[in-house]
Amino acid sequence: MKFRKPRVTKADIKIYFIDLLGITAGSLIMAVSMNMFQVPNFLVPGGISGIGVFAYHLAGIPIGLTIIILNIPLFIITYKMLGPRLVVQSLIGTLIFSILVDITAPFLPQATGDLLLAAVYGGVIMGIGVGLIFKFRSSTGGTALLSLILAKVFGISPGQALFIGDLVVLTLAIFVFGSEAAMYSALALFVSIKVVDAILEGLGLAKQAIIITCCGSEINERLLNELGRGVTRIAGHGGYTGEGREVLLCVVTRQQTSHLKTIIYEIDPSAFVIIGNATEVHGGGFKIGASP
Repeated sequence: MKFRKPRVTKADIKIYFIDLLGITAGSLIMAVSMNMFQVPNFLVPGGISGIGVFAYHLAGIPIGLTIIILNIPLFIITYKMLGPRLVVQSLIGTLIFSILVDITAPFLPQATGDLLLAAVYGGVIMGIGVGLIFKFRSSTGGTALLSLILAKVFGISPGQALFIGDLVVLTLAIFVFGSEAAMYSALALFVSIKVVDAILEGLGLAKQAIIITCCGSEINERLLNELGRGVTRIAGHGGYTGEGREVLLCVVTRQQTSHLKTIIYEIDPSAFVIIGNATEVHGGGFKIGASP
């Protein structure tokens, strides 16, 4: 029995094209951060890009060239240990970023000589670029791949391995560029990580509420009428007392949170309420967070 190879449809091509545009846009934004804020001020981003900055200032080697050279063994090891999928996903982002960071360097002037401004704005712009690349299912290789390799070899989590890799680069920056540059580099890295998280997980514009109450019907009615938000009602009972309680699940906007609490405590002051950020919500009038 012969099996046909899966056929690439127009929809697939459209998705690939959109991904490529997103990866290119993210890489260009990262190049802006590198060339206008970080490299001229001797700030070191984490990972292999940071080693590229060392090579550029110490030996005049283009940053993109260093990134490609150092990624080659990582791609080979990743292919052998973790399979081709991760290599393909990272290869495109790595090549595009490496090319753009070098070809845009002559055309992007230094934006500021103030280290604090460079760290903050450079970190924000870098985070936007990295977040876009991640959002479109790619990466720029480097310590992202190295963290997966170390996690498999030594049994630590990828997050721990990634932290170790960035910490090593920042430690080297102390000896190469001095402690002040290293501290501002750490600040830029922290800012970029927070921006990446905001892009991938959303800004917490929605709030999720879990309400345990004996007045479920009254609270449900007011939430529907006054906030216009749907409520899911679940029957429950106390684990210690065994008394019957109703559990209400509801998602509201951040602006509606105060009104939500007012409604609950006007009806049932003894209600047990949990309110937290809902970083990704789909349906029911919401569209918050990154789509998979």
